[in-house]
Amino acid sequence: MSTLAPAARIEQLNRECFCLSLDRDALARALDAELGQPGLSELVRERCPFMFAAQPVFVAAPRIRRMAQVVRAVESVVALPAYREQTLAAAPAIARLGNTGPRGVFFGYDFHLEQDRLGLIEINTNAGGAMLNAVLARAQRACCEAMDSMAPTQAGADAFEQRIVDMFRREWRLAGRSRPLASIAIVDTAPPEQYLYAEFLLFQQLFERHGLRAVIADPSALEWRNGALWHGDVAIDLVYNRLTDFYLEQPESAALREAYVHQGVVLTPHPQAHALYADKRQLALFSDGVRLQALGVPEATRQVLLDAVPHTEVVNAADAERLWAARRGLFFKPVAGFGGRAAYRGDKLTRRVWQEILAGDYVAQAIVPPGERLIDGDAAHAMKFDLRAYAYDGDAQWVAARMYQGQTTNFRTPGGGFAPVYSTVDASGRALRHAAGDHASYVFLLDEAGGVHAVPHALYVALARREAAAPAWAGQKLRLADWYVRLKDGEPDVIVNETYGLAHVDAHGHIESVGAPADAGWPTVEERERMHAMLFEAAEALRDA
Repeated sequence: MSTLAPAARIEQLNRECFCLSLDRDALARALDAELGQPGLSELVRERCPFMFAAQPVFVAAPRIRRMAQVVRAVESVVALPAYREQTLAAAPAIARLGNTGPRGVFFGYDFHLEQDRLGLIEINTNAGGAMLNAVLARAQRACCEAMDSMAPTQAGADAFEQRIVDMFRREWRLAGRSRPLASIAIVDTAPPEQYLYAEFLLFQQLFERHGLRAVIADPSALEWRNGALWHGDVAIDLVYNRLTDFYLEQPESAALREAYVHQGVVLTPHPQAHALYADKRQLALFSDGVRLQALGVPEATRQVLLDAVPHTEVVNAADAERLWAARRGLFFKPVAGFGGRAAYRGDKLTRRVWQEILAGDYVAQAIVPPGERLIDGDAAHAMKFDLRAYAYDGDAQWVAARMYQGQTTNFRTPGGGFAPVYSTVDASGRALRHAAGDHASYVFLLDEAGGVHAVPHALYVALARREAAAPAWAGQKLRLADWYVRLKDGEPDVIVNETYGLAHVDAHGHIESVGAPADAGWPTVEERERMHAMLFEAAEALRDA
């Protein structure tokens, strides 16, 4: 990846790596196997053909770790009594019920990533897609074994699913219930009509595999009677809440509201979680150093938030002239919005829409551009992507990408949809997950223009086996450096052995042969110093991240 900065090297992977693609047949098998019967894959194909992206997204692991740090920083602010008192005083009364108890499952922290700039654009408290991404990880591994060290793994997906079940059982215990959790209702409006209905079926199957009775229900199908919430003849212990009626204000939510108010059911996520985390007015506080300091937020936590949360402010009519003048650098979102609905880029605004924004409850957020991923080497097929960290109780559990075209994520773009995140650790091209052991191989390819490219060892193996391709190097003769390195605490410590060669790349981007280097094939002193710096300085930077 030449001598570019680390972020630029990751961008190069997102521009030039087209060899890894989703195996649709493997995905179909994974979906049907998860459900235990054929049919789910067909439902996905018919209902949402652009649910899964064609290719993965590459993200450096320090950025993923930074996302987890932001999640913890937000959690620490929300835990402050002064923050809770201030926030809940302005929220609907139902949000003030139960200051202790369930935390709320599947928070979604959505980030934009432009080079090294990471921006938290919003927090959702009923984020969808977690189960779908677990299945996607299995399908990716089935067709990309050469990239195991970068890709989400089967074991990781299995562990994530177990954490999902454990999370719901913990919510039950946090609500003060002593007997075992027995039944769960997955609740959304007209579930079979929801775009992510396939995920509801996956959750239902997951819960039932773990001995929990699970139903999928519209809120209007629930009844509050005899001190319990019922779905038909099933008494519901816990509701997994996928409603966008965040404060249970709609008539069809009446039974669920009564059950929640009278503590007759455990509801997760709940109205208080939405008020504390997902109301977009909180982003204005998280991006305001003065207000954070006034709340008593420690300096280090303030800095994490100020670095990551784009400046956000509540739209007031008194500021209309200033905001209109600055609109091209702003994104306008309703405070209780979701799914990109009624959200507008400022440079696309008409005067009519602007008046609606001024009359509604909106925030204005400084634009952090999304990342970009080419899907076939053609700039015309550039896809935007954002990153979603699924989190519970301050713990970032899983990271996925969503690829799209247009203003916001939409699952309507060919080639777009949920994408697995392939995570490289740093500029060396090392993988996030090493194989067991205290040594590792690091590969560098030196091109004809003098560029030094750090390549994950698994990717190099895939290129050599013709399981992957690098079109950018088609027809070139590359010099190869393979360093065998002793690790200390998982980081490079000492170079044990160095092997060099000449790699010939065919017209399709495959490495067709590797030969012994001629005199001119060895790296220069300057090139070797650059490789050494990429390996060891990156490791030092990671320790400091």
